[in-house]
Parts: sequence; structure tokens; C-alpha cells
Amino acid sequence: MSSRTVIRHGLVITASDEIHADVLVEDGRIAALATPHSQSWTADRVIDATGKYVIPGGVDAHTHMELPFGGTHASDTFETGTRAAAWGGTTTIVDFAVQSVGHTLREGLDAWHAKAEGNCAIDYAFHMIVSDVNDETLKEMDLLIEEGVTSFKQFMAYPGVFYSDDGQILRAMQRSAENGGLIMMHAENGIAIDVLVQQALARGETDPRYHGEVRKALLEAEATHRAIRLAQVAGAPLYVVHVSATEAVAELARARDEGLNVFGETCPQYLFLSADDLAEPDFEGAKYVCSTPLRPREHQASLWRALRTNDLQVVSTDHCPFCFTGQKELGRGDFSKIPNGLPGVENRMDLLHQAVVDGRISRRRWIEIACATPARMFGLYPKKGTIAPGADADIVIYDPHAEQVMSAETHHMNVDYSAYEGKRVTGRVETVLSRGEPVIVEREYTGRAGHGVFTPRSTCQYLN
Repeated sequence: MSSRTVIRHGLVITASDEIHADVLVEDGRIAALATPHSQSWTADRVIDATGKYVIPGGVDAHTHMELPFGGTHASDTFETGTRAAAWGGTTTIVDFAVQSVGHTLREGLDAWHAKAEGNCAIDYAFHMIVSDVNDETLKEMDLLIEEGVTSFKQFMAYPGVFYSDDGQILRAMQRSAENGGLIMMHAENGIAIDVLVQQALARGETDPRYHGEVRKALLEAEATHRAIRLAQVAGAPLYVVHVSATEAVAELARARDEGLNVFGETCPQYLFLSADDLAEPDFEGAKYVCSTPLRPREHQASLWRALRTNDLQVVSTDHCPFCFTGQKELGRGDFSKIPNGLPGVENRMDLLHQAVVDGRISRRRWIEIACATPARMFGLYPKKGTIAPGADADIVIYDPHAEQVMSAETHHMNVDYSAYEGKRVTGRVETVLSRGEPVIVEREYTGRAGHGVFTPRSTCQYLN
């Protein structure tokens, strides 16, 4: 069945343009843009976007649905998490399949396909967490790239779980230099951090705020520097995830000034929250435990500056929710046992629009860091991340004037608290199309589990 939708009278915003235009959608793709009133298109569905923005659906390139961690699991399933993403104007997620030590990449990827298939409200893709680098793993990387899983995450943190040493990192980077894959790095010196954790606990420093104090900004910067130099030795590009500290930003900026293909993302929690939240009394700070940790507020200025100068290219969420009751509480009396992660997949687009309202970034930069660049970085562009003929009709009608108060009482993520409880923002998603199908219509959910499909990716399209 052929279907046509026309979106009329909106301001179409992409990473490169802002134009008043009507948008024609045919059979799940964008067919044409035209000056308002210039075309008498007929359609099955007409959406009036007068006074609204028409923007590409968000691409969240860093989520963890159903992730096993610290003896529990992230509380959002692929069904609940992708539904919440849609409510927040995100129409594509790239989640992380996990290789366990002693198992193959294939086993990990198959397990994540089984979790996601038939359950997603929006389209999804996968990165691969590489926990066990050996000759067979390296060969498997080539095969996964052929299947559209083109990025591989390694950890300099979490010894005994995900940790890779410098030799394993170098070997994976050398392989990615050959096969076109992109290495993503969790850059923290986990060996040194573990020493500081044990010393803090021995002193009786058990509250959540010590999670931030032991995971020092200098140890993020040191690991970032080391990852950059290993990638330089391997001749491979590098993408550093969840950058949180001024000193780490400086390492990325220096490498980029040298002409290296080094990229970085930050997350809303580092832009809008701080170590003050971790220090909340009565164990409330546990709600804000994530790694890299929230930093003192003065780090935020460096992150915003880096987003403006393009030393940071992407804002993703690292969405990894754990309920306060029964999950975060596992760490009462020992901060090292608090599951690491924050909910945020529903909040990202709105928080970044608030940054537009506040004058921190432009409207086009908002779309660039939340839609277009993540799509280009991870091989989804121009299918995703823009509004142009031939692109998937992943479109959000966004009301830039609506006001909302973020709260666990009204959000759609499967978690019992909001990291942004009580925060007032201007701007709100009104209607969401995923491949032309309405998922949210004037603040009513009309989507379904199983609409979203696995989306193979090409290799990084952002290289110099």
C-alpha cells in the first residue's frame, strides 16, 4: 500500500539549513521539499506545522538497553526504551552488544539481536563491545563490518569485566585501521581508579559522592591521551565516549589540532548536572552515579565551548537506567556497588533545545550534534539525520514555545526517578514519524513494538 504525507508550513531545520518548506513523504521516505503554497500535493495525511520546527529524528549513538551490570540489568527494555526515545524525538538508537570474556563477538551480537528484534518502536543499530581481544576476535571484526556493525567499543576501565590493556587496544586499533572500523573508547585509567576506590572504602568514605572523587579528571585525561597515542601508532581513527572533564577535552583538542582523526562525544548529564548532585544527602546522590562521573560545575564551560568549536562533535545519552529502589540501593554503604548509569534517552533533544533557548548553541548546531553528525559518524547518513529527498522519513514536529517540567511522574522511561526532576525547559516534541509511520501524534503514542528494524551501517563518514 502506497502512502503519502504532507507536512505544511513548518520551519525545516537541518545541520546546514533553515528554510520554510513543505515536506512530501512517500512510502516511508522523503520525496520532496517545496516552497510553501507552491505545490498542490494530495496526501493521505496532512500535518500542519505552522509555528513549529520540522527537524530530523534524533540519532542517539550511545544507549544501553537491558545491559547486565553489577549483578542487575538496566531497567529499560528495547520496547520501553525505544518508546521513550520516540517521546523525546529520537528515532534511531545505536545500542551496544556485549562480548563476554571467553565468548565470541558473534555470540554477543546474536544475543542482542534476540533482545531487540520485534520489540523496538524505532529503528536501531549496534556497536560491539570487545572485551576479549584475540586472533579469532580480530577476524570476527571483519565479518561484523560486512553485516553493518562497524564500530567497536573498548574499555580502559572496569578491570575484570570489560577492561582491555594497551596491547589489546593496540591490536584492535590496528585491525580497525585495515577494515575501516571505528574504535570507541571508554577512557579512564581503571587500574589506578580501583586503587583509589579501595583506599577510599578503607577510610570509611562510602557515600555516592566519593564515586566522583576517586574517578579523577586527571585519570580520564591520562587515558584519553594514551588512547589517542595508541590510535596514532595504529593509524586508526578514534571516538572517545562520554567526555566529561576539561583536561580530557584539552587532549582531544590538541590531537585534532595535530590533524588526527580523533572525535569525542559528551552527554547531557555532563552539560546540565554536576558533582553537587552526587553529593546530595541521604543516598540521593546514588541516582547520579555514572562513569565517567559527574564533575564539578566549572567543567561545563569547557564542554559547551568544545561543542561550539567542534572539538566535541556529538551529544549522546549513554542511557543506562537503574531504578533507585532495589538497584541503585545495592550500593548503600559501598559506593563501588552502585550500578553505573543514568536515564536520559527521552530528555536529550529537549535539553539541547534549551541550550538553543539559552544561547549556548544555534538551532542548526542542535541538529548537527544530535542528528546529523551521529548519523555521519556511524555510517547512517543520509538515510538518517537529515531532511532531504531520499532520506528515511524520520521527522519530528517540534513546538519551540511549549513549556514542560521534567519529572519521573510524566516521563516514559522505565525508571523510578528523573535525573532532571523539576527542571523547566522550553520546547517539546509534538509529533514523530519513523519511516513515515506516526509514532507520536500530537502527544499521543500511536507506535508499536516491532515497527523499528535493525539498520546496518556503513563505516565512518566523518573522517577528514
